[in-house]
Amino acid sequence: MNKEKGSAGRIQWGRMLKKLSPYTIQKGFRYLKHYGPKEFWIRLHERFEPEEVPYGPWYEAYVPDEAALEKQRHHHFEYSPLISVAVPAYRTPEKFLAQMIDSLLAQTYGNWELCIANGSPEDSAMKKVLEEYTKKDSRIRVSELTENKGIAGNTNAALEMAQGEFVGLLDHDDLLAPNALYEIVRALDEDRNLDAVYTDEDKVTTELDEHFQPHLKPDFNLDLLRSNNYICHFFVVRRSIVQKVGGFCQEFDGAQDHDFIFRCIETAEKVGHIPEILYHWRTHKASTADNPASKMYAFDAGKRAIEAHLKRTGTEGIVSHTPDLGFFRVKYPVQGQPLVSVIIPNKDEKETLKACIDSIREKTEYPNYEIIIVENNSTTDEIFQYYKELSQDPRIRLLRWKKEFNYSAINNYGVRHANGEYLLFLNNDVTVITPGWIKELLGVCQRPEVGAAGVKLIYPDNTIQHAGCVIGLGGIAGHMFVDMPANRTGYLHKASILQDMSAVTAACMMMKRTAFEEAGGFTEKLSVAFNDVDLCLKVRKNHKLIVYDPYVQLYHMESKTRGAEDNKEKVRRFQEEIEYMRCQWLDILKKGDPYYNKNLSLTKWNYSLRPLPGMTKKQ
Repeated sequence: MNKEKGSAGRIQWGRMLKKLSPYTIQKGFRYLKHYGPKEFWIRLHERFEPEEVPYGPWYEAYVPDEAALEKQRHHHFEYSPLISVAVPAYRTPEKFLAQMIDSLLAQTYGNWELCIANGSPEDSAMKKVLEEYTKKDSRIRVSELTENKGIAGNTNAALEMAQGEFVGLLDHDDLLAPNALYEIVRALDEDRNLDAVYTDEDKVTTELDEHFQPHLKPDFNLDLLRSNNYICHFFVVRRSIVQKVGGFCQEFDGAQDHDFIFRCIETAEKVGHIPEILYHWRTHKASTADNPASKMYAFDAGKRAIEAHLKRTGTEGIVSHTPDLGFFRVKYPVQGQPLVSVIIPNKDEKETLKACIDSIREKTEYPNYEIIIVENNSTTDEIFQYYKELSQDPRIRLLRWKKEFNYSAINNYGVRHANGEYLLFLNNDVTVITPGWIKELLGVCQRPEVGAAGVKLIYPDNTIQHAGCVIGLGGIAGHMFVDMPANRTGYLHKASILQDMSAVTAACMMMKRTAFEEAGGFTEKLSVAFNDVDLCLKVRKNHKLIVYDPYVQLYHMESKTRGAEDNKEKVRRFQEEIEYMRCQWLDILKKGDPYYNKNLSLTKWNYSLRPLPGMTKKQ
């Protein structure tokens, strides 16, 4: 280590530690105890990495100015439903309570009612604030409960007051952006089939002097919701659905909103997402937003909420906590023993292929698989000698593709000769890390709503090569978290949790054979680039999910045998493949990847903010 750099680093960390409050240091010790020294150190580095685009200045440039808000106030919607905002209040500091109510009074959409269930009948200061506001505006209604009924009971009391066609849930010390209800109603006006809608959110300090940690969400993402309550705030749903599902359940206190959201989305026909930061989650010492390790009961309730959801939907799955509290893993058991066909294109590179095959043999616990190697114009004696050795294994078959290299055509050819109900596309330059990898992928892929599942790929230097694909990243599509240390979890742990994505790489991808055939297989016009992205998008078009599963990991040498795009013919072909994707998938390229967010960068792989017009990175 460079001594000068090491010294500078220690000085920087020393300055940072001096700035920490006693509360923050105390919280740090709790996290150290939870994670252990090694994992704590990794997460500490990740937490304090500087933002490429600082959120504070970005947020100031992002929020609508007064002229925009005034225009919203005079906008006429064809459909303008009454929105009931339900608030369970309990021992709310007067200042926080007043600020919450003021955020409703500042709304640019006027057809709302605020339904507050006061679970603190003994709190005279609260009662005084509530009386003042109910006199000020008839849209503010209060139910004085005789006792505190807990978070679920108090929320249900607020929901019972609601008269609107839609209801939204607001915590007693949080804030809505002034354009929150306007944006909600605009979405409902544009799509009358929406039964529920949610927005993006951020956190705000107790004194409201700093916004931080924006949560920029994807459109509805079933597997992500089973991994974490990413929907959270601001959630608005038809009141008829609330009445049907029966409100909040006390048995899930601590994760009552996660359970409630699950039951609502199970009933809703269509769930919408507004990619705008419209909810501000206040953090202070008593808030779970800032002290997650303090409420283990809430995480246990979250686990039970996911288990209850799986049971209601008839889905077999084992739910467990991850090291990151509030984030969960669902492991889907394999049903039966269907044949899995592993298809590996290969040209020369005996040692590379051998490492791949050896790792499959060593790490595969699932018994019913076959390996199909599609030989493509190899020239070395050693590879043909190795093929002879492999021919002794009854599980391995060798096919010959004598035409020029075309990744799509080669794999389509392999599929035509495969016997499996499930297809596992695999590059020759990968080696399996995870024991039980086929079982894990098969458990996910067998679910009726899933078409394909992809994995986390890691470079030999233990940095990430692939953690799912985002459409539009880098122009057409790109991998997330490239070059990030593999032991890091990324933005909101997205590198390390199960979630749905628009595409995954076929360097290791399992697909239902039926989904492959319904999609028409790989597009052979795409001989090298984007063929896996195109196939995934075709599967998505047929209403099947593409799942990123980080619990399967492989090392990947990354195109070791293909060579660089370094001659005129290769460059021309690459440009033609780009043009094909632009024409074929113009809609998603224009609208943006539904599993990403319009406010995130398309030039960075780490969920950085997209700079706003006129902003510089150092602003």
